[in-house]
Amino acid sequence: MSEPMIDTLVDGRYRVVSRLGAGGMADVYLAEDQQLGRKVALKLLHRRFAEDPGFVERFRREAQSAAGLSHPNVVSIYDRGTFDGTYYIAMEYLPGRSLKQLIRQEAPLDPLRAIDITIQILKAARFAHRRGVIHRDLKPHNVIVDDSGHAKVTDFGIARAGASDMTETGSIMGTAQYLSPEQAQGHAVSAASDLYSVGVVLYEMLTGRVPFDAESAVTIALKHVSEAPIPPSRINPRVPPELDQTVMWVLNKNPSDRPADADQLITVLEHCRMAIEAGSAGQHTASMAAVAAAGAAAGAGAALAAPPVHAQPAADGTGELLLGMPEEEPPRRTWRPWALGALVILLVAGAAAAAYFISRPKQYVVPKVTSLQLNVARDLILGAQFEVAVIQVAHQEQSGTVIGESPDAGTKADKGSTVTLTVSQGPGNVAIPSVQGLDAAAARKLLKQYNLEVARIVPQSSTQFTTGQATGTNPGAGQSVPPQTAVTLLISSGAPLIGVPDVVGDTQSAATITLTKAGFNVNPQTQTSSTATAGNVISQSPAGNSNQARGATITVVVATAPATVPVPTVTGNPVNIATSTLTAAGFTVKTQTSKVTNQSDGGMVISQSPDAGAQVAKGTTVTITVGQYTAPPSSTSTSTSTSTSKSSTSSSTSSSTTVTTTTTTPTSTTTTSSEGTA
Repeated sequence: MSEPMIDTLVDGRYRVVSRLGAGGMADVYLAEDQQLGRKVALKLLHRRFAEDPGFVERFRREAQSAAGLSHPNVVSIYDRGTFDGTYYIAMEYLPGRSLKQLIRQEAPLDPLRAIDITIQILKAARFAHRRGVIHRDLKPHNVIVDDSGHAKVTDFGIARAGASDMTETGSIMGTAQYLSPEQAQGHAVSAASDLYSVGVVLYEMLTGRVPFDAESAVTIALKHVSEAPIPPSRINPRVPPELDQTVMWVLNKNPSDRPADADQLITVLEHCRMAIEAGSAGQHTASMAAVAAAGAAAGAGAALAAPPVHAQPAADGTGELLLGMPEEEPPRRTWRPWALGALVILLVAGAAAAAYFISRPKQYVVPKVTSLQLNVARDLILGAQFEVAVIQVAHQEQSGTVIGESPDAGTKADKGSTVTLTVSQGPGNVAIPSVQGLDAAAARKLLKQYNLEVARIVPQSSTQFTTGQATGTNPGAGQSVPPQTAVTLLISSGAPLIGVPDVVGDTQSAATITLTKAGFNVNPQTQTSSTATAGNVISQSPAGNSNQARGATITVVVATAPATVPVPTVTGNPVNIATSTLTAAGFTVKTQTSKVTNQSDGGMVISQSPDAGAQVAKGTTVTITVGQYTAPPSSTSTSTSTSTSKSSTSSSTSSSTTVTTTTTTPTSTTTTSSEGTA
């Protein structure tokens, strides 16, 4: 299907413009912030994770932790909340491409370019590490590089603050190709784990491939634990020796054999850059190589010569990777190469230490900026050749006032290092959390966790949230208020009720337009009707003029003309046969009688209506007229009555004679009269 999220308004604020990508835990969209008029990257947690209360709680806490990381090389977190049954984070949108895309398109990268990007990643990691946050999943996919080469680290979604209790001991999180050996074994992670991942990223930029790869994640994890990587220079001869050794140093199996922290690795990489830019193989380059090899010669050499490490299943059947100890070899009295190597390591380490202290960055005094407003303090710190990071906290001082700085004022710090300013948000203010989509009990609990009081609950009609779900608060989410502030909790009473138009008698198209404009969905159904006009609505449910929620579905029943069939010929058939024939054809039979004088017509159909052959709908009533024989009346013979008047020939009186003849037939009677006068 097409993108379901495009043009969706998330949480009443973020309108989705396009899809940016998808990961194992979330989908990422480009959206427009309707309140501030800016583009944001909107990360929506996959629903399967949103149904896990433990994961959601960690997501909430760690998103809050990531939101406190304000640094030029860290993607800013703006907002978080709930939407459509899941959770989202709104973060800074960076036009550009991921470092993974850049590597696929351009690797191997020029060593100087690879160093520059790596240092930017390390500055982001350094900033997080100083605040007790370990990223745990540093990889090229989580680094955005713009056209000018500026890099920012994103996706602290599985980052863990040092005090967090949401990540269980022994859990393994991250991407297999970039896992440190301790992560692969499910051990506790530290800043050194992130540095190992950065080393893998640098290795991939220089060679176009990761140090270890295989078809399964378990196999890759085993390689991180037990195999030594191929030096980058063997894959890409353009990698200079000092950078080659630095990469191998960072990829040591033992965290204690890696750089002490991000600062130390940044310093070594800057020396590598200076050596490459100098372009000579003289003493300067040698000293830089020595610095890079301060731990690399020992770690990489030990890794290459290390005996195989055996992976075995955990005794408790948990499936975690446990590492067996290397088998001891019987003592030998012969001279071993490692002894010579150890001597070389000591010499190189000494040279490295000397070179580091000779070439360490210039230091400046950190100015005192506490009690100043943030904008003034920022200018002073930048003017003193430092970078600025800001942490905002609730405090009784006026909002925007600097209440602390690290390193402390008056101490010296390296040029370009970061000074972190702690800034007051105001006297004890807290930001009201979003409760949308939660039920009333969960919303109350969340507000209580933020030291807020629910003064009252007010019902509010809503088409977005079902009855009983929180639609918001008053004051709204994100507003900064003092602790114990009384908050009104708004709970959905469902969609508002509106009147349903009466569309019975309308055509289907007209009814659909009317109901849709009124805010309803239409479910058309058909019903055969011999009385209603085909295409017109003959009924609806719910009925017209009733009150329903906006968006409810109205079922309309539309009349369709019945199918027609020819009327069978039954004239001349006995009434019982005619009735059976018509009934079998799907008709209703009505019988009436008519008298007949022809005895053979008695009990026979003498006419039918509709006529035979007429096209009518099944179920139509066919009237048949059945002959009822009636015998005719009895016949009467002709009779003659003669009246003779006797007359006397001698009499002078005249007389008359009348003759009447009556003939009776079955249908008529004729009388003839004859009269004469003598």
